[in-house]
Amino acid sequence: MSDPRYTPLRERHEALGASFTDFGGWQMPVRYTSDLAEHHAVRQAAGIFDISHMAEFLVTGESAGEFLDYALAGRLSAMAVGKAKYSLILSESGGIVDDVIVYRLAEDRYLVIANAGNRGFVDQAFASRVRSFPSLIERQGPARAEGEERSFAGFLGDRGVDVEDVSDSYALIAVQGPAAEGIVSATEGITDLGTPWAEQKYYAWADAAFLGEPLLIARTGYTGEDGFELLVRAEDAAALWDAVVAAGTAHGLVPAGLAARDTLRLEAGMPLYGHELSLDTKPAQAGLGRVVVSDKESFIGKDALSTVPEPDEGSDAPVLVGLVAEGKRAGRAGYAVVDADGAVLGEITSGALSPTLGHPIAMAYIDPSSAEEGTAVFLDVRGTKIPATVTALPFYRRTK
Repeated sequence: MSDPRYTPLRERHEALGASFTDFGGWQMPVRYTSDLAEHHAVRQAAGIFDISHMAEFLVTGESAGEFLDYALAGRLSAMAVGKAKYSLILSESGGIVDDVIVYRLAEDRYLVIANAGNRGFVDQAFASRVRSFPSLIERQGPARAEGEERSFAGFLGDRGVDVEDVSDSYALIAVQGPAAEGIVSATEGITDLGTPWAEQKYYAWADAAFLGEPLLIARTGYTGEDGFELLVRAEDAAALWDAVVAAGTAHGLVPAGLAARDTLRLEAGMPLYGHELSLDTKPAQAGLGRVVVSDKESFIGKDALSTVPEPDEGSDAPVLVGLVAEGKRAGRAGYAVVDADGAVLGEITSGALSPTLGHPIAMAYIDPSSAEEGTAVFLDVRGTKIPATVTALPFYRRTK
């Protein structure tokens, strides 16, 4: 068993009295004070999260966009510089290897941020896709001798594509909540902002500097609130954390852990890999069919998905739905969803008593025949049938 990993902010978390938990092989803060207090702070003011466990990959070269079109489900080559896009890495069988966010840094340069627990799988997927990338094979032609492996070294850089795992070089800090812009814009040490704050749109990023070193400021997040994710050199992470905390003192900023992050993303209807997403899940089942650009000439997983009917075209595969329940007893991951007679319709993937809404909510995969909004079902909570209703996602949406 490998030793647990810690982010560059470990000392800051320990000084704040954080409780830690294993997450994807990393020891991460699960809470500092109270799950509820941290959750409410993000909805009402702002929270600061250490998300440095996330994995970062740089994809560079003249064919970088074309390669990502082949390696991922979306059309990344059409994305403008300065923008970001949610996408999926699919297996040959059409299952989800990981869900990622892709940032276009330049015409020939992209940043891909993947989930911490899938770092190795994403690295392997990129490596195999570089080897099978049609444009590189066509350029190189047949191997020079029988049994000799093709070498792609000559097609890296400005004539092809190169993928580099840079995760250990960077730290990632999220500032989320209605006060996020005021806090980040007031953070001492952040200078040289490439895009004015008022012009920074959701799913876009801006160049900046922190203490004279490169800083990427992305208007993205995983809470359902406005906010930013700050990518900085690992050695500058503690100083940036301190500067953001100092700027947030007057705005109600609090450190927030994984427990609050989980209830926030659940309210926002955002899937979590290992719960709503897996290698056994097809995008359409998870409501992510829109992410797949099926008219691309070629991409990994295309052939498999072309034979899978959509949920509204007769597929009997379980589909992801939202559930709202009565009372205060929440269904948890793994609990069954049943009908009035007790027949199993599906299974909860994530569930909690919503701190914002005050009633139980859950996401679940259920039989498509029971997936219509308004359908009455029951949650099997340790042998007790709790009435629930199928509802549209998300459960919560910010008003501005």
